[in-house]
Amino acid sequence: MSENVKFNSTFEYKVIYVFRINDGKHSGCVKIGDATIHTSKPYTDFAPNCHELNYAAKQRIDSYTSTAGVIYDLLYTEIAVFTNDKGKLKAFRDHKVHDVLKRSGIEVKKFETNKVQNEWFKCDLETAKKAIKAVKEGKMALNSSQISNDKNPIVFRPEQKEAIKKTIARYKHDTKMLWNAKMRFGKTLTALEVAKQMGFKRTIIITHRPVVSDGWFEDFGKIFYDKPDYFFGSKTKGKTISDLLKHDNKFVYFASMQDLRGSDKVGGNFDKNDDVFKTDWDFVVVDEAHEGTKTELGKNVLQAVIKEDKNNVYKTYVLELSGTPFNLLTDFEQESIYTWDYIMEQEAKTTWDKYHFGDSNPYEELPRMNIFTYHLEKSLPVYIDVMDKAFNFREFFRLWTGDVKKDGRPIPKGVSKGDFVHEQDIKSFLDLICKKDETTNYPFSTSEYRNFFRHSLWVVPGVREAKALSALLKNHHIFKNFTIVNVAGDGDEEIDTTDALKAVKKAMTDNPDTTYTITLSCGRLTTGVSIPEWTAVLMLAGTYSTAASQYLQTIFRVQTPANINGKIKEECFVFDFAPDRTLKMVAESVQLSAQAGSTNPVAEVALGKFLNFCPVIAIEDSNMKEYKVAELLQELKKAYAERVARNGFDDPKIYNDELLKLTEVELKEFEKLKKIVGDSKQTKKAKDIDINNEGFNEEETEEEKNLKKKPKNDLTKEEKARLAELKEKRKNRDSAISILRAISIRMPLLVYGMDIDIAVDVTIDNFADLIDDVSWEEFMPKGVTKAMFKQFSKYYDKDIFVAASRRIRYIAKTADELEPTERVNKIAGLFATFKNPDKETVLTPWRVVNMHLSDTIGGYDFYDETHNNLLDEPRLIEQEQITKNIFNENSLVLEINSKTGLYPLYMTYSLYMSKLKKDAEVSFEEKIKLWDETVKSQVFVICKTPMAKLITKRTLLGYRQGKINMHAFDDLIMQLKEKTDKFVEKVLSKSFWNLGGNGKMKFNAVVGNPPYQEQDSGKNKLDDVARTSAISVYQYFVENSKAITNRYVSLIIPTRWMTGGRGLDDFREKNIKDKHYICLHDYENDREVFPNTDIGGGIMYFLWDKEYFGKVDYYSHNFDNVVCVNRELYTGDSIIIRDYNSALILKKIKSHRSFMDIVSSRKPFGLAADISRKEPELFASNKSDEFSVKFYCWDGVPCIKYIKESAINDKVLLKNYKVFISKTGDPYMRLGRINKAILRKPFVGDNYTACSETYLSIGSFEDSIEAENIVKYISTKFFRFLVLQKKKTQNVSKEVFEFVPMLNFKDNCDIDWKRNIKEIDEQLYEKYNLSKEEINYINDMIEYFD
Repeated sequence: MSENVKFNSTFEYKVIYVFRINDGKHSGCVKIGDATIHTSKPYTDFAPNCHELNYAAKQRIDSYTSTAGVIYDLLYTEIAVFTNDKGKLKAFRDHKVHDVLKRSGIEVKKFETNKVQNEWFKCDLETAKKAIKAVKEGKMALNSSQISNDKNPIVFRPEQKEAIKKTIARYKHDTKMLWNAKMRFGKTLTALEVAKQMGFKRTIIITHRPVVSDGWFEDFGKIFYDKPDYFFGSKTKGKTISDLLKHDNKFVYFASMQDLRGSDKVGGNFDKNDDVFKTDWDFVVVDEAHEGTKTELGKNVLQAVIKEDKNNVYKTYVLELSGTPFNLLTDFEQESIYTWDYIMEQEAKTTWDKYHFGDSNPYEELPRMNIFTYHLEKSLPVYIDVMDKAFNFREFFRLWTGDVKKDGRPIPKGVSKGDFVHEQDIKSFLDLICKKDETTNYPFSTSEYRNFFRHSLWVVPGVREAKALSALLKNHHIFKNFTIVNVAGDGDEEIDTTDALKAVKKAMTDNPDTTYTITLSCGRLTTGVSIPEWTAVLMLAGTYSTAASQYLQTIFRVQTPANINGKIKEECFVFDFAPDRTLKMVAESVQLSAQAGSTNPVAEVALGKFLNFCPVIAIEDSNMKEYKVAELLQELKKAYAERVARNGFDDPKIYNDELLKLTEVELKEFEKLKKIVGDSKQTKKAKDIDINNEGFNEEETEEEKNLKKKPKNDLTKEEKARLAELKEKRKNRDSAISILRAISIRMPLLVYGMDIDIAVDVTIDNFADLIDDVSWEEFMPKGVTKAMFKQFSKYYDKDIFVAASRRIRYIAKTADELEPTERVNKIAGLFATFKNPDKETVLTPWRVVNMHLSDTIGGYDFYDETHNNLLDEPRLIEQEQITKNIFNENSLVLEINSKTGLYPLYMTYSLYMSKLKKDAEVSFEEKIKLWDETVKSQVFVICKTPMAKLITKRTLLGYRQGKINMHAFDDLIMQLKEKTDKFVEKVLSKSFWNLGGNGKMKFNAVVGNPPYQEQDSGKNKLDDVARTSAISVYQYFVENSKAITNRYVSLIIPTRWMTGGRGLDDFREKNIKDKHYICLHDYENDREVFPNTDIGGGIMYFLWDKEYFGKVDYYSHNFDNVVCVNRELYTGDSIIIRDYNSALILKKIKSHRSFMDIVSSRKPFGLAADISRKEPELFASNKSDEFSVKFYCWDGVPCIKYIKESAINDKVLLKNYKVFISKTGDPYMRLGRINKAILRKPFVGDNYTACSETYLSIGSFEDSIEAENIVKYISTKFFRFLVLQKKKTQNVSKEVFEFVPMLNFKDNCDIDWKRNIKEIDEQLYEKYNLSKEEINYINDMIEYFD
């Protein structure tokens, strides 16, 4: 038998390698060996740790470790070549490195195993690398300064390795990743390892907790110890950001979110952190990302730091870290989330020996949680919240304030301000938890238990409550033996975290097994801090609606590992006294972890595992019961319903799994619906629980999970098809939800107002039937009929819809049991969950109602001065005599267009408070009677629909009976518009309000937020699909209100009427000269008022007084910057110049001829924006004789094509030089600032160039000089400042150039156009005699083009 002979290379290079084994036996040791690399490449091609060297080393290591099943970490590889003192290239072997280490005094580790293990050395990686270097340099040993013991790569646990691997792999497809990892996962070290392995040059760590700066600094040293070219920076440790950037270092920079939010670059008040926001970051790590990143300022910070991918020049990769990411999950695709939770941790702990027998268990010291929940209904029944069915801790711990109105009665004798109202009950509670009972376990009932829980955390409702409880504990017969550490503080403010931690540690002493402490907190030390000695937490604060993220962060404080006096903490306990809340939190945390459906088998398995690792024990009277899975599943359903209600039905859990089974026919039906309503995304993510929405059955979930685990190359054709099918299912479901959302978010308000008995449920089947046709048309998207709704109702989860609807109505119902101040807060809180569907259906937030009316007419404001925070008690705002004229016992007020009843609610409350006897003890019944009388005799309401009437009634009276003066007009806008006199006469007639007699009504004030526009149906010629355009209608409400009122009008309306707007010319001309306006508040950025609604042009509210005649107090609002000028609205122009300083400048600049005379109207060449898509035969990518005209257009991005000359209608303009400028330029706020460029950069259009309607064309010249000078003119700040006065939307039209003076653009002009832009600006300022102050004003407002 013959065989082909193959000769191998006779010489090969050697590879030196270093590796370790991560078990207790080999701890602190490394092994240095060598291997052969078979290659034809020169040795210079092999960098340390390159793929080829690693491959050769692993082959060698595997040859002698695989049979033993050893898992190892390859730490380092290097080609074993050096140049000797004669200049000759030589190889060296591993024993040379061993010799250097031995001569340096490094201990050889002895093992009683096979002989190869005598090559282990007790040193770190850095020392081994220095020994290799010594061999190459001909040195025999290392000096003592070169030897270290702690410079080894971190030993990552399996889940940490998986997180790193998954993140790096995911960054090939996406730039965002979320680690949903429980406390003590090791997020800091693991995240830094990602930065190191990815080789990111500029990394920023953003956290809400500046106190953790030291931890990040220490962990940076552990990860980057072998990277001397990497630096750490922060404001307190390492280098400053400016120093790092100046020297172009590779670095990790630590920054606090609080500090970044203070910058004026993101809407703060201080000039700082410019370098942070200017830097192009490669990697952004957001620590504890659930905290504050969803606030407006938090979003601004992240938008400024996370740069967009500009033409693939660079990308910013983002890693968000959180142990409780309830409000983050829907921001990420499923593939971009890595989860490590309590269940996984405890499973790893119990199964470690099965797979790693004999090795040290890294999870062994993580104690098991136990949750005990106590029913106090029988012991303390008065404190059970009717709606939440949970213990009312806020009432239980209520304090005497000394204010009769707040307390409900005078303080009893012998009681002081700050004492507990229910002191005796609290003492009984303290006795109860110390009560010794053979059948009931209370945590402090025996000396043995008190030893178990010698150090515990007690969470209470507030600072003052903690102070009062501390005093009681110190005098209690049991708790006086404990040191009480009140970290909530002694006054109204909590103490600093660092000081709090020191206080707790001091109380525990250095011998915590001999001391007893109770730490009282209302938030301090409940997140981000580990106190190992704590073994129990008592939850004595919060409600059923407490955020799960906050609850879990708190209870996991006690799971911190502890090793005290030779003993390991193995168990820890949570004691909760709100059982329903406890179950809800457990259910939500499991769903967050398991990412399972609502009640499917996946959830059941996950809940079963959780209860195995964290038993939940209920104690009621003398009975103890361990909860089972079925009870938790039932609680989970309730939690979903509560979440759906809290999110205003803007939540995927309101839909069922039918959306995963859509047929081709059903998908087409959704496409039809989309043409009517469009699609939209969730406006505000769930503030609490938020789990995945995949909804697959158990088999499909497991199937998809297994398929995704397999490498893509290993997938069969059938598996790839199946994975694509499952992905398509989810994609279709998400698309369907985005379409249904336009309907869903309108439902809660309608449910709230439905006039049916509280005992009768609103179901998805009877929902439409309970709404009259007129109201349906008003509240639902235009074109969505009841029949169409019923067709799509099958996609809603019937049980959750009923439960969520019931919760909305029960909240309204239980509010009836509250006195007026508390009831107003409860109703306002409910309205805060409702969503704004669109700009035609603006539901005025309670915040805006308070802001608007307190700024104009005064009254009782429920917010602080910033209107960002609700107050426990409203504050009286007095606008001089105006407030007294409106809010008195004889006053009548009218709401001109009530949709929610919040305007009448504010007015009613302020009228009610004006009549309530001050400092007198008034019973609950008397308060309700006074409220009802106020509604009956002083408040009048006009609505557009019957449903609006019902909603307003619910807001004012709840489910109680009482008279309200309301009328609904089916054709309200038509009457205001076409039958003004009759409408006014009707509203002013007493008989119209059934008040008897023929007299006239005298309304002291008319208030409200009218509809802004109505749809004017038409067809879009481009796609022949029915479309609607909007026409303004608010002007009719303003004019009719002036005719109706006896004195005052205060409305909130868009500001677009000041400068333009379809159908608003007559209104503007009349109002610009109206001197009855007392004040006008102008918000150029409408999102300051309505954050989630795009109105465009800004928003304003005003106070008009029939008896006033003079100048107006004009308030210009720019976030925190408010300027008030007492001025005339009319300054001689056809529009209102909203900024008075600008108006004064304009007076100086007025010209006989306007620059707009040389600006084209839209479609300069008669060609639409989409011409290249509609008529592609007219275009080519390259110039030719047939396609000879260079054409500027838009095809998703600005682009240049070539068009046939025959397609151009204006041949003269075509052949001449001109200037092109984009028709869009955004003046709105971005990150809290005006986009100070105002316009996009113009450019010269050479001869034989044209454009689509994407651009305007300016001028027509035979040579290029004038066109080039126009570009310079537009580039000046002077020019764009004048454009800004008329340009109030993103659209750039011919008219916005009206105030710009026309100049001579030839060389013989009085302006020297050859100068630079700044010098041309200076010439223009001088030409128009602008003062230094006026010049500075323009320079601050406008910036030069980049």
